[in-house]
Amino acid sequence: MKHKDLTQKCLKIKAFIFDVDGVLSDGQVIYNNSKVETKNFNIKDGWAIVLLKKLGFTTGIITGRSSEIVAYRAKELKVDYLVQGKLEKLAYYNEFKVQFGFQDENIAYIGDDLIDLPILVRCGFSGAPADCVSEVKDVVDFISFFNGGNGAAREFIETVLKEQGKWQAIIDEYLKI
Repeated sequence: MKHKDLTQKCLKIKAFIFDVDGVLSDGQVIYNNSKVETKNFNIKDGWAIVLLKKLGFTTGIITGRSSEIVAYRAKELKVDYLVQGKLEKLAYYNEFKVQFGFQDENIAYIGDDLIDLPILVRCGFSGAPADCVSEVKDVVDFISFFNGGNGAAREFIETVLKEQGKWQAIIDEYLKI
């Protein structure tokens, strides 16, 4: 994407929606002997989502699997909208738009697999982790240098904030002594 197009798309973003497995986590599902599911989440991704909330962005998660740990993580990050266990994600993306009053151009979405395609081709700014499927790579605006669960969401968020001119103010705030 040309830098000018990237900036134009990013300037319109007011909300972020995330897939979980393969984006906020590394895509592995691990069960212990008690059949309890665990996932690995990247703290840098989480911190960036918390930062979005502080900056006034609306956040959402739409994921094809259901998991108590995802509900816990979404609550911990104060995510505004959570849908789990739905493989037909587009209906919930549209519900998000109506509920929060956004147009496609206002939403950034990051996903990694075929079930994310209907949203990725509609949203205002689309992204994917480095290890997404090739069909996703073919349609997104942004491909992270990082794999899912390893900072891809953070890089996606930073890209929008930098293009919106908000990143340096965040850095400057932390450099105050």
